[in-house]
Amino acid sequence: MEKEMERKDFSLLKKNLTGSGYIVRCFDTASEAAGYLNTEIDGQTVGFAGSVTLEEMGLYELLSTHNRVFWHQRIPAGKTSREVRTEANAAAVYISSVNGISENGEIINIDGNCNRVSSIFYGHQKVYFVVGENKMEKNYDSALYRARNIAAPLNARRVGAKTPCAVRGDRCYDCKSPERICRGLSVLWGKPMTGEFEVLLIHEKLGY
Repeated sequence: MEKEMERKDFSLLKKNLTGSGYIVRCFDTASEAAGYLNTEIDGQTVGFAGSVTLEEMGLYELLSTHNRVFWHQRIPAGKTSREVRTEANAAAVYISSVNGISENGEIINIDGNCNRVSSIFYGHQKVYFVVGENKMEKNYDSALYRARNIAAPLNARRVGAKTPCAVRGDRCYDCKSPERICRGLSVLWGKPMTGEFEVLLIHEKLGY
């Protein structure tokens, strides 16, 4: 039986994120966070990053009832994945999780197509980061290690990539495989100067 994860203290992370210009909200459960987003985002165009966290929260189904949501994991008939990614990148609101976040407030993501990391940096009126407490690490080095050696191998395995990390599931091998999914790295040391950024910290294990 999997050991239950000890509840993490968000107080220092929240203080550092707020000091860097982010709006920060804490939730006990993913359901509460999903309900909050469903209330806050209405009548908008919304882009989704590739994310197991968003999948687990059922956010697409919730928000699609009263927003136009673009997600390449839900491709409508007559559309291509590329077209949906382009529409997501042009949306007013963008929602992503993270691969790692340090208590200092550094936010780390790794991407293959790089649509997610580009959207995180610039172009939307508002960006939301939805973060389960399993993503939080003590410092930048451990958050980066987590992104490369925990999140990336699990995501590679999830999409069926033929890479050493997907086969072994233990760490990054810095491979040269044509199916390598870790091709771009984004690090936010602080909130970008333009746009509004909000971080939702959730006391549950979500995604990879």
